[in-house]
Amino acid sequence: MKKIPVIIDCDPGTDDALMLLLAFAAKNIDVLAVTAAAGNLNVHQTSLNAMKILNFLGKTEIPVAAGAEKPLARECRLAGKMHGNTGLGTLELLPPSFKIQEKKAVDLTGGILQTLHERPEKYEKVTLICTAPLTNIALLLEKYPECKSKIEKIILMGGGINHGNCTPAAEFNMLFDPEAAQIVFSSGIPIVMCALDMTEKAFISFEEIKELRQIPRKAASMACELLEFMEIFHKKMGHSGVFLHDPTTIVFLLHPDFFTVQEFSIEIENQGKFTTGMTVADRRRSPFSKAPNAKVCMDIDRKAFINFVKECLLSLP
Repeated sequence: MKKIPVIIDCDPGTDDALMLLLAFAAKNIDVLAVTAAAGNLNVHQTSLNAMKILNFLGKTEIPVAAGAEKPLARECRLAGKMHGNTGLGTLELLPPSFKIQEKKAVDLTGGILQTLHERPEKYEKVTLICTAPLTNIALLLEKYPECKSKIEKIILMGGGINHGNCTPAAEFNMLFDPEAAQIVFSSGIPIVMCALDMTEKAFISFEEIKELRQIPRKAASMACELLEFMEIFHKKMGHSGVFLHDPTTIVFLLHPDFFTVQEFSIEIENQGKFTTGMTVADRRRSPFSKAPNAKVCMDIDRKAFINFVKECLLSLP
């Protein structure tokens, strides 16, 4: 079975942690590296959380590197306590038994892309899975522009066509660093955008979380502790379940048939008084429209999605 090579850029974060569980449960994904950025928490904490999760899964051979400490051109405004003091809710994991890379995220990723031909698998291109603000990716494209040809596509969680979540117009990852997002969306690299329009339909009901508790696996228990912490916030907001924003990136990689996709030309607003961070989609379909630069996931087969999540948790220790 041919594996899909990926590099994951994240900011764990509760739903990033669930995304990592799915990535390592999938037998046909080859995770070459995990990089972390500031976003949900500071970069020290997000990189430590990534290492703790890999340590828990026994994936200590995977290199982990810390990246951007702040946005390209803005004040750093973290997500606060939404993910708990450590970013992993009430979950307590052992300290990692391996060390973080001395290289920064941009250099680790750039180095891997430059030397793909030297790997035993001889991959031609790599998919980037991005669930953090896009600062690390923008820095990569600026420092290693020659590596663009080595990126198969970018599957990212972020943005919304019809609404935001941090503001009426903007989703958190885009609002955190809109300048970085604009660099990425202007890069010419194929982009798949897992938008709020879809991810808010990719929820697990509170009853389904109880069902996961019956899975006799350590990873399932870990997932449930994360979900039960997230459940508190989602109930306060009046939702009927917990949104699984970041895990949708992994599921799209493996099962794009679960998703309804539309193509748009996307620009990232970075100057608006009320719209900074907005993913502005050109929906005119007119001669004045630019060519689409992103495939945007607008809907999902929720039942198939949840069944796949359950299968992944059953396959882990």
